[in-house]
Amino acid sequence: MGTPPEPLDGRTYGRRAFLAVVAAGISALWWGDTAWRGVTHVLNGVFSAVGAPVEDGWRIYSVASPLPTFDPATYRLRVDGMVERPLELTYAQLRALPRVHQVSDFHCVTGWSVNDVHWTGVRFHELLDRAGLKAGAKALTFGSLEEPYIDSLTIDEAFLPDSMLAYAMSGEPLSRSHGAPVRVVVPQMYGYKGVKWVNRITVVSDPVDGYWEQRGYDRDAWVGRSNGL
Repeated sequence: MGTPPEPLDGRTYGRRAFLAVVAAGISALWWGDTAWRGVTHVLNGVFSAVGAPVEDGWRIYSVASPLPTFDPATYRLRVDGMVERPLELTYAQLRALPRVHQVSDFHCVTGWSVNDVHWTGVRFHELLDRAGLKAGAKALTFGSLEEPYIDSLTIDEAFLPDSMLAYAMSGEPLSRSHGAPVRVVVPQMYGYKGVKWVNRITVVSDPVDGYWEQRGYDRDAWVGRSNGL
């Protein structure tokens, strides 16, 4: 698939259009599965109309503009909270951890998918084993260079065999639009759980509602089993 080109003008999926999606999505929960499928079909056309960039089948959404940037020389990934040994890793140190490769499908809650995505990154246990979990730790909260976007996973969700913190796609470092330097990948959940531009992982006692969950979406975003689907 190759590394998608960067949007020429740094366009993002705007707040107004996103709020329209949320309103429609919440309403659809009352209508049922058939109505929701109709809504997502209509909304997909709306997304294109408002200028969400399309790259090799991906629609690049963001809640802030411009898209975040990072400097490999100064970037740090913090792992803190309920851990014995807080970590602060450089980009090079993160990439030096035991790496894994996987091919998995990506599903957006709005109805589109990208199949057979090649990801490279690290499993979450590689980070948490080094940090050491304290008693009572049950979830991870992900901070992003794209403020105010946050989301969380339970420890069990983060330890799913195909969950990872990815820094490359299709054999190339993540592009800016795909969340460089690193993004969360959870193929069994919809894409809004896949926080991009991650710069902090905080271990907490309970999961929190992320950016879109605060606006009506399900916290546990299982593909095909959440958000009225």
